[in-house]
Amino acid sequence: MSEWLVLSIAMASACAVVLTITVINHRRVGDDDDPSETPDVIEYMTMMIGVVYAIVLGLAIAGVWEGRSAAQESVRQEAQALHEVSARSQVYPAEVRARIRSDVDAYVTYVVNTEWQHMSDHGSLTERGTELLDQVRRDVTDYVPKTDHEGQAYQPLVDQVAAADDARGSRGQSAEATMPGVVWFGLIIGALVAVGLIFALQIRRTGRELLLAGLYSALIAFLLFLIWDFDAPFGRGLSATAGPFLDLFPNATR
Repeated sequence: MSEWLVLSIAMASACAVVLTITVINHRRVGDDDDPSETPDVIEYMTMMIGVVYAIVLGLAIAGVWEGRSAAQESVRQEAQALHEVSARSQVYPAEVRARIRSDVDAYVTYVVNTEWQHMSDHGSLTERGTELLDQVRRDVTDYVPKTDHEGQAYQPLVDQVAAADDARGSRGQSAEATMPGVVWFGLIIGALVAVGLIFALQIRRTGRELLLAGLYSALIAFLLFLIWDFDAPFGRGLSATAGPFLDLFPNATR
């Protein structure tokens, strides 16, 4: 199901529920009921709860956005490190250079075409990807430099492989959802309370009040959807992309 379809259904459902309850509640209220008699303390409490919940929503959105940004940065660092390995191997003999570049290309192709989907589905890296990166490490570390020029390039190559491995580890840690279940519990309960307090103000069936109630509930549904979408950095519509790999290794999709 499309992410936008899920969002549309969620927002429409929130509006429908709130408007339906409002209409039903209005029919149960007597003609002599005066909404202006709502105690001031209820209005104050409603305002305070709305403000507190808005702050919580803002912090949650900032947290999942930061997690997504960190995931994208780990992808960039990994791709750049591997590109450096491929480029700096130029000083090695043709046979060694070809082997290193071939194994780097094999690893990147596997990550883009296979491991990426696995991260999206299972929230973890694959053993095959680890094996391919280990092969790149062996290609670099097993070669004994034969000239001073090769010796000067050896340690930087080892460092770049280590940087790629570290970035890969960060990518694996970012593959899982970042929001704990207890936080989701609080966000959902808070949304129900925030929307439920609308009825404490005894809103009527006027067009203006119904419109505001519907927009308020739809906004909360949208923000919860946004948090849910960002909560899987590699798994949903606004997720981190393999763009850095594809930019530096254009043939990776073959």
